[in-house]
Amino acid sequence: MTTGGRSGLAIVGGGKIGEALLAGLVRQADASGPGPGDIVVVERSGQRAAELTDRYGVAAADLAGAAGRVRVLLLAVKPQDIDTLLGLLAPHVTADHLVVSVAAGVPTRRIEALLPAGTPVVRVMPNTPALVDEGMSVLSAGTHATESHLDEAEALLAPVGRVRRVPESQQDAVTALSGSGPAYFFYLVEAMIDAGILLGLPRTLAADLIVQTALGAAVMLRDSGEHPVQLREAVTSPGGTTIAAIRELERHGVRAALIAAIEAAHDRSVALGEDR
Repeated sequence: MTTGGRSGLAIVGGGKIGEALLAGLVRQADASGPGPGDIVVVERSGQRAAELTDRYGVAAADLAGAAGRVRVLLLAVKPQDIDTLLGLLAPHVTADHLVVSVAAGVPTRRIEALLPAGTPVVRVMPNTPALVDEGMSVLSAGTHATESHLDEAEALLAPVGRVRRVPESQQDAVTALSGSGPAYFFYLVEAMIDAGILLGLPRTLAADLIVQTALGAAVMLRDSGEHPVQLREAVTSPGGTTIAAIRELERHGVRAALIAAIEAAHDRSVALGEDR
């Protein structure tokens, strides 16, 4: 990550996703990637900056200091704050920098319009399982980002999970599926734990049962190569308990509700990209 005399990485924004990426990078640091000494955190809250520097052994800086010290600027702020941030950052950015944005819904053209001409921008949709090195990050190149810039962004994110590349036109759908996706699973697990309690199980036991079942099911989906319908049918015996449950899920429109929820997330992602 060295070009034009600069090296290293600045994470601008110390919220949940910023910290998730920071924690994973520090945890997985090796000779090929940035270690704590190569990472700078930029955070408006002095208290929050102190928490992150103490926790991860990284340095803190303001925008000007970070841009002067590092080459890669990872913008991990809320979409509603991106324009203000870019206005403050623009005087300190050159075409030698690489700007990586994880702001949900914000297209690269909007970022490029507020930065100096020719600045390479890569848009990323990560998710919070990066905290446990099981994240899903999806990359798209802006107008001035080359394959080498995508390679660099992928190398940055690979230590905290899987990375895929898509045309930017697919990013709002990615945001709805994998960006927001962990929340859907947590919501379903919460409901299943509540069902276990209703049926008389202690909360801790219900949680253990459901969490391990969710983990095992996810690994089967990932590793078996089978379609989810095949895996579901393998559990669904004629006249058994599972088909009785599936009937109730269909009767209550759970499948349609999930599809509608993901469509709503997609539409909100599009709207966030248009907010100015």
